[in-house]
Amino acid sequence: MINQKNYKKTLAACYLGFVTQAISANFTPLLFLTFKSTYGITLDKIAMIPLVFYLTQLLIDLAATKFADKIGYRTCVVASQVLSAAGLVLMAFLPEILPVPFIGILISVVLYAVGSGLIEVLVSPIVEACPFENKDGMMSLLHSFYCWGAMGVISGSTLFFAVFGVENWKILTLIWALVPLYNTVNFINCPIERLVEDGKSMGVGKLLKTPVFWLMIMLMVCTGASEATMAQWASAFTESAIGVSKTVGDLAGPCLFAMFMGISRMLYGKFSEKLDLIKVMLVCGIMCAVCYLLASLSTLPFLGLAGCALCGLAVGIMWPGAISISSQKCPRGGTAMFAFLALAGDSGAMISPAMVGSISEMAGGKLKTGLLAATVFPIILVCGLLILKSKVSRTTSR
Repeated sequence: MINQKNYKKTLAACYLGFVTQAISANFTPLLFLTFKSTYGITLDKIAMIPLVFYLTQLLIDLAATKFADKIGYRTCVVASQVLSAAGLVLMAFLPEILPVPFIGILISVVLYAVGSGLIEVLVSPIVEACPFENKDGMMSLLHSFYCWGAMGVISGSTLFFAVFGVENWKILTLIWALVPLYNTVNFINCPIERLVEDGKSMGVGKLLKTPVFWLMIMLMVCTGASEATMAQWASAFTESAIGVSKTVGDLAGPCLFAMFMGISRMLYGKFSEKLDLIKVMLVCGIMCAVCYLLASLSTLPFLGLAGCALCGLAVGIMWPGAISISSQKCPRGGTAMFAFLALAGDSGAMISPAMVGSISEMAGGKLKTGLLAATVFPIILVCGLLILKSKVSRTTSR
């Protein structure tokens, strides 16, 4: 009797993969002021930490177009969990061991950023390759686990620091490292299929010559920008607009944003079979632009916070939705396509928040001005979706 493959194990491992990525992206920023007071690291050096994290992810996204298929999904995704765990564990020890604590922090960040980049490139195609029905809904539900992970990290860490004190952050770092360590075993044992059979993928050259692929790249840049800008500035916006403490700001800003983003992805995962993905993304793009305008132009703090939080509801579908549309339009795109999409999304996520910071600084520290400028990204996203919709309509009418 032939044993049937249990792809639910694969799905569970991929869910925890995104939780691991959420830990990597959201935990260290909570320690920035602790690093400053404990190790005497200046703020300009601390600003290099997220820059190094996202640059490393970008390089891995780019490199994965070449090596992921050759090495194999399982080897790469197991490595992603091992490196994520190693980076978190070393974060607790290297700053104390090395003569320059900042170097120890950066080494740790690079390690878990490599792991995070591999997760981003590999987890989506691994799920896409599984023989599940309703791939659009499955992809949306999968990406919701990044949101729940982000909420868990922010709220869990805040609670830990309130009970045990921020001086015990190293213990919490080791606790968070247990998640990728446990998930390493999951990825070793679960069934993993190839997205495209050997010799049947389009290849990078042909992929880059496909017009719809570049349209999807543009959508991913705008998606990454729309999501990351509000996510990264939510806490500062909540503190400055409403005048609350950092603890309340972290919970009311990023946590609410992540919660609504997760709800959005779960709802689409449940009802996706009855919905047109492009139309849903169009509605979400318009809603996202309205939320940015509400946050940046409203004179009432409550409305500003509502714009910030509901933006999570709007952007939730965008990243997994763009990936699903890309899979439909370029079914032979293979791992390279997913890597380029991740690269585009990360580029938007790196460029837009920095742009908001620069414009806000030029406007005399007015964060609302920077957020107003970022409205351009959801607007471009809507325009791109309208172009895509018109292409689909022309193809259908032929």
